[in-house]
Amino acid sequence: MSAYSPKDSSILIIDDDINLIRLMSQMLKDFGRILFATNGEMGLHIAQEQKPDLILLDVEMAPMDGYEVCRRLKSDEATSASAIIFVTAKVGMESEIACLDAGAVDFICKPLNPLVVQARVRTHLRLQQNTAALESLAQHDSLSGLYNRRYFNMAIEAEYRRLQRHQLPLGLAMVDIDHFKKYNDTYGHIAGDGAICAVAKALEHATKRPGEVVARYGGEEFVVLLPQVDAEILSQYGQMICDKVQALELPHATSDTSAWLSISVGLALVIPNSQSLPEDLIKQADQALYLAKQNGRNQYHLLR
Repeated sequence: MSAYSPKDSSILIIDDDINLIRLMSQMLKDFGRILFATNGEMGLHIAQEQKPDLILLDVEMAPMDGYEVCRRLKSDEATSASAIIFVTAKVGMESEIACLDAGAVDFICKPLNPLVVQARVRTHLRLQQNTAALESLAQHDSLSGLYNRRYFNMAIEAEYRRLQRHQLPLGLAMVDIDHFKKYNDTYGHIAGDGAICAVAKALEHATKRPGEVVARYGGEEFVVLLPQVDAEILSQYGQMICDKVQALELPHATSDTSAWLSISVGLALVIPNSQSLPEDLIKQADQALYLAKQNGRNQYHLLR
């Protein structure tokens, strides 16, 4: 887990008192990028756009008070991950409970004590960064550094729903390293791990368009999510990644296909609809991969 670095953080201050915003901005100038809003609606908009790590939220605002702003932030998927600290002049157990019930992680009482403000902000920024690091570990494959199957399953579900709404195509590439068991038997498992990492990096470098996701699906198998492509672009992609892996020139003396390590690629393309599921696209790509192997490997097959 990486070391805590406050300068990587962003803090949104939502308060209708511009003097208090200036004061808190001065207190927190070394804690990261400072954003601010002078009312609840503006704060909601900035939070959706910028997704700050931490929000300092005034309770006593009008027309929308801090409790309502907090509830909206926490109910919105785009902003629910931001930690919220209430800033309030109210003291007592009832006020504290109201702040926590609304979804805040902490509260700071007015008048502001700079050392208290800094200590609480520092603590919650560190917690946010640690949480983000743990989430990243849970989403990535430890060997290749690519996204893992769990993340891919979430990504294809979300992308399938998005493209279904807009009636746009979704492509999928399923990739398998050819004769990988023979490679391991010939060169050893450490070399096998190195080959998986090399192929992973080649796939990652070849897959840069927005929304594209490369994941290790398991063992020597990878999947690539390719939104908004047509059959021609998908075919070009399949050939490109075959060529890129061959260009690594990793010797595979016991391969029945090539002197170099190679891959087979199954491609499938669909316009998502309410009668189909992401699993159907995965099955199509898997069938296309089977046909690529059956046809001699070191090639792609697009299932039409």
